Amino acid sequence: QVQLVESGGGLVQAGGSLRLSCAASRSIFNINTMGWYRQAPGKQRELVATITIRGNTNYAASVKGRFTISRDNAKNAVDLQMNSLKPEDTAVYYCWGGYWGQGTQVTVSS
Repeated sequence: QVQLVESGGGLVQAGGSLRLSCAASRSIFNINTMGWYRQAPGKQRELVATITIRGNTNYAASVKGRFTISRDNAKNAVDLQMNSLKPEDTAVYYCWGGYWGQGTQVTVSS
């Protein structure tokens, strides 16, 4: 089992940036795919981005070109750089690596 702890959420104005970090409690070398998901109020949890052990990435169409996922296996961490944020990006963001983190709130004001 692995514990995932997200950080970096907060309140930002539209057009701003935030960087989310996910720290794993143990090595992530044997976790092929890690990712970020989000859940807005009244909506289902949805994929934001994933990254494999080899660094292959996949993004939701709504964030492509604005968000960048990265992975540091030596530090057991996965980050999500979010630029050009929009109000519709407001959600609780969750780290996933076979298990879920507790989530971190991102609020984008217009």
